[in-house]
Amino acid sequence: MKKKRNIIFKLLFIGLLFFSVQAEAQQKTYCNPINIDYGYCPIPNFVTQGKHRATADPVITFFKGEYYLFSTNQWGYWHSKDMLDWKFISRKFLRPEHDVYDELCAPSLSFVNDTLLVVGSTHGKEFPIWMSTNPSTNEWKELVHKSETAAWDPSIFWDKEKDEIYEYYGSSNLYPLYGVKLNRKTFQPEGDVTPLIALNDEEHGWERFGENNDNTFMQPFMEGAFMTKYNNKYYLQYGGPGTEFSGYGDGVYVSDKPLGPFEYQSHNPFSYKPGGFARGAGHGATYQDDKEAFWHVSTIVIGTKNNFERRIGIWPAGFDKDGILYSNTAYGDYPTFLPSQNKNHLRDNFSGWMLLNYNKPVQVSSTLGGYQANNAVNEDIKTYWSAKSGEKGEWLISDLGEKSTIQAIQINYADQDVSLMGKPETTSGHQYVVYYSDNSKDWKILVDKSQNKKDVPHDYIELEKGVSARYVKIENKGMPTGKFALSGFRIFGKGSGKIPNSVNNFVPLRSEPLKKGERRNVWFKWQQNPLADGYVIYFGKSPDKMYGSIMVYGKNEYYFNGLDRSDAYYFQIEAFNNNGIGPRTEIKKSE
Repeated sequence: MKKKRNIIFKLLFIGLLFFSVQAEAQQKTYCNPINIDYGYCPIPNFVTQGKHRATADPVITFFKGEYYLFSTNQWGYWHSKDMLDWKFISRKFLRPEHDVYDELCAPSLSFVNDTLLVVGSTHGKEFPIWMSTNPSTNEWKELVHKSETAAWDPSIFWDKEKDEIYEYYGSSNLYPLYGVKLNRKTFQPEGDVTPLIALNDEEHGWERFGENNDNTFMQPFMEGAFMTKYNNKYYLQYGGPGTEFSGYGDGVYVSDKPLGPFEYQSHNPFSYKPGGFARGAGHGATYQDDKEAFWHVSTIVIGTKNNFERRIGIWPAGFDKDGILYSNTAYGDYPTFLPSQNKNHLRDNFSGWMLLNYNKPVQVSSTLGGYQANNAVNEDIKTYWSAKSGEKGEWLISDLGEKSTIQAIQINYADQDVSLMGKPETTSGHQYVVYYSDNSKDWKILVDKSQNKKDVPHDYIELEKGVSARYVKIENKGMPTGKFALSGFRIFGKGSGKIPNSVNNFVPLRSEPLKKGERRNVWFKWQQNPLADGYVIYFGKSPDKMYGSIMVYGKNEYYFNGLDRSDAYYFQIEAFNNNGIGPRTEIKKSE
C-alpha cells in the first residue's frame, strides 16, 4: 500500500511539474519595457544624481532557433527561445588593454551563414570583430584582431543574395552616416568610405532636438545605423535627434543599392513613441522572428537620474504591400502578443487588456520625501513612489475604483538609493507578494514571489486565468539593493463599465502652404471625453497608411512637432479607458 501511495505522489509531482511548465509556456504576451536584468551604469560621472540601471542601442537577431540580444554596457548578452524568457550570458568582449568603461557600446550584431558576428563602438583601430557558431554556450573567438573600420555605432550587414559584406556607422550632430564595403575574406574595409545620409531638420520636424522635437539650442544627432534588405530594396535606418528625449525615433531611407543613393521614405519616423509610460523608440534594429514576421527593438528613455538612464522596448513591425517599413507602437507599452501567437502586426498584436489603475487612489506603508504614492500609477516612468526603506513589509495598495477583471501585472522598480555599479555576477533578486481583495480587508494571494531569486526590474506577470477584484496590494519581501520604489505598478485587464464614445470636435491646426507659419508643427484640440483616461492620435501621409501614433493621458490638446514641412497629413483620434477603446473619429486632412 505504501509503495502504491509513493507512486501516486510521484505521478502527482510529475503532473504538477508538467502543469507548471505548461503554464509558463502558455504565456501569450509581453510588456514594455522588457523585463531583463539590466546592468547598472558603470560610469562614475553618470551616477552623481543617483546610481541606476542603464542600457540602450539594442540589436536582436534570430539565429539557430534562438533570439540574441546585445546592448550597451552589459558585459554579456541575452538569449531566448520565445522572446519572453531572456537568459543572460556573462562575457567581456574587449581585451585587457582596452581601458574603457564601455563594454561593447552600441554593438553590431549580425550573422553570415552559420556564424554570429559582434563588434562594439570605437574611435581607434584596435577593437576586434568576434565570431561564434555556438553563442548559446558562450563560445567565441576573434574573426578580426583589429578592425580597421574604427566605427562608432557600427552595423555589419551581410547581403545574403550577393554574398557581400558592408558596414554602416556614425554618431554625430555634424557628420552623416557612412557606409563601406568590407572584404569578404578579411572583413577589413575595401574601397572608399561613402557618405550616405544626413539629417534635414529644416524639413523633417521629428529630427529637431529636444524632449518633444521643439528645442533648437543644439544641432540634432544622427546615429544608430542599421540595414535591412527586403524585396531587393535596402532600408538604411537611423536614430535621431537625441537618445535623452521622448521624441527619439528611427527613420529610414531606401535604395536599390547597398551604398545608395538613398531616398527618404515617405512615412517617417517609422519607429516613434513620444507618449505613454514607455517613451522613445529610437536607435534600434529590425529583425525577423521564427515565423519570419518583422519586429523592431529600440531604446526607451527614463532620463531621471541621468540623461542616459534608458531601457529597451520591442515593437511589432513589418513592410506593407507598397514596401513601406512601419513599426506599430500604438498601445506599445500595454500587454502585446508574442511571436508564438502569430498575430497581424498592424491590426492584432495588442491584447486588448487595458490599464485599470491610471491615477486611481493609492495607499502606502510609508513615503520618502517627495516621492509621492500617486507617482506609481500616473503613467510617467520619469517619476516614482519610494517607501522610506527597502525592508520587508513595505507595501502599496492600488484601488481600481470598481471590481474589474485582472489579466496581467507589470511591476517597474525605480532604483532609489541603489548601491551597485556595473553588472554584478549575482544579486538576491526582487521578492514580493501581490494580493487582491474586494474590500481592502480580506486579502488573497494573486502572485507569490517571496522566494524569487531572479533580478526582475520590470517584472511582468500574465495570469493563467483572469481574477475579479477591486483592490490590489504589493508587499515587499526583499530588495537586491536600494529602497522599495516603483515607477509603475500597472494592473491590466478589463473594467466593468462603458468604453468612451467617439471624440468630438477633433481639430488639427496647422499653417497653410505658402503662408507664414511653422508647418512642421500641428496643434491638436478636441472636446474632453468624460469617460476617457486618455487618447491615441494616429497620423500618416495617406489615409490608408496612418502608422504613426501618439498616446496622450488626461488632456484635450497636444502639440506635435514631428511633421515634414512640405507634405500633407491625415489624422484620427480615439479615446480609451479601463474598459476598452472607443471608435476612431473621421479622418482629418491637413495640407
